Amino acid sequence: MTRRSRLALLCGYAAATFLSFPHPVGSRVLDLGLLCGWLSPGLLLLGLGGLAPRRAAVHGFLAGWLTQAAILHWIYVVSVEYGHAAPPLGVIAIFGLAAHAGAFSAAFAWLWSTLDRRALGSPLAAALLWTAIDYARGAGALGFPWAAIGYSQHANPALLALSAYTGVHGMTFAVVLGSAALAGAARAAATRRPLSKPALGWLAAGAALCALGALLRVPGDEGAARIRVAVLQGNIEQGVKWQPQWAESTLEIYEALARRAAAEGAQLIVLPETAVPGALNADPALRARLAALARETRAAYVVGSVAVEARAGEREVAFYDSAFAIEPSGEHGARYDKSQLVPFGEFVPLGRWLGRLFSAVARGMATERVTPGAGPRALSVEVPAAAQPIARVGVPICYELLFPDVTRRFAREGAELLLAITNDAWYGRTGAPYQLLAMTAVRSAESGLWTARAANTGVSAFIDARGRVLAQTRIFERDLLVADLPLRAPPRGGTFYARHGDVFAYGCGLGTALLAAASALRKRRHERA
Repeated sequence: MTRRSRLALLCGYAAATFLSFPHPVGSRVLDLGLLCGWLSPGLLLLGLGGLAPRRAAVHGFLAGWLTQAAILHWIYVVSVEYGHAAPPLGVIAIFGLAAHAGAFSAAFAWLWSTLDRRALGSPLAAALLWTAIDYARGAGALGFPWAAIGYSQHANPALLALSAYTGVHGMTFAVVLGSAALAGAARAAATRRPLSKPALGWLAAGAALCALGALLRVPGDEGAARIRVAVLQGNIEQGVKWQPQWAESTLEIYEALARRAAAEGAQLIVLPETAVPGALNADPALRARLAALARETRAAYVVGSVAVEARAGEREVAFYDSAFAIEPSGEHGARYDKSQLVPFGEFVPLGRWLGRLFSAVARGMATERVTPGAGPRALSVEVPAAAQPIARVGVPICYELLFPDVTRRFAREGAELLLAITNDAWYGRTGAPYQLLAMTAVRSAESGLWTARAANTGVSAFIDARGRVLAQTRIFERDLLVADLPLRAPPRGGTFYARHGDVFAYGCGLGTALLAAASALRKRRHERA
């Protein structure tokens, strides 16, 4: 393969990957994932063809690094426009975060090249490797699984149905398997060789996975109790959100939206992440004002707010990113504290050494280090005049929506409805709000629960249990949505994925380990020969 053709293939991989996720173009959103998602992995495999493992790792890192930097361009808006960092630091933040994904791309390329040189490369091997490494990329407190290729199929009903058993990792596996099989077919066509029986078999296997998803039965909502839910989109500019002079205007905006929602019959009204300007648990005047609003509108509320608590025996206080339930009587109910925090935003890892370096990026994202909550749990909310007066809801907050395991635990703990609250104002008019909406849709399909999504500046939406976005707002407009949503009592803890978690991803990890062992054994036999 010539250097020029290899470069063309890797550039094609970068372009296909970038276009696999939604991006705004003028007043529209360009979303080519249903096509480009199936091209991306195969183009990378073709571009790595024939390279020794070390060179493959370098090519893989550069391809993954630059591709992710293009996708993550919104980090500049977060860090510079709203985080008040110097522009050079904003650029460093983009490429630094992209290097995280690039390292995993390098690991995939090295392993793939090693297997391929020892005659163990196949579409199945590529799918196992890719899925296991993608899972590792999102693991732990520093995990960042943005733009996993499985999300390119957020509008593919067959693979969304599969996610109820495998999570998004099964979607990733299917895409890589199919794309690698297509790459094999393209390689055979380029050399004018007929497709071998194994190649035909892998193509058939990719098609069979999609067919399996299409045949899977998704439980309907017949007989489910329904409640009328409203999501409010206040469209509060991030630059003024926490300024004291804007506090009264912010409250008036949400009070007006809530009264409009109540006039449309809303029984449960959802406000976005940190919607109210203050700490709801520590501000008596703010608590009284929202209690009065609940009594006036005769509706239940779930409100995003900061929470502040004194640390026992210390002068310091702990800050939480929380969701508060308010009953129609005005009584304040349960509270959920966000448990999966944003690295370098809500906390700085190794802060003793890295705190000064990243303080400019973090400034404005979280003025104080945020304390993680105990973990996902369902909240009980009293809903007035409903067939089912107590609703069990899960409230994933913003960044938590990136993590399948976090969201599925709400369903496992008995949630009948997801209320996703977020503040996407950070991202500006980039593709990030639409990409996070796509991830939220997959979370619905994985858990088998409907989702009401309240976003400060959009995209707010209603998503059904199949992962279909049924209604959504435009970004940076003041708006609200109201609809009757079913409460789906999860059978025995929810979908297979909600009950058992990342069993499929673990299986891919085991498959990868077996391939690595087989590769080492072949190397030893070759050295003895």
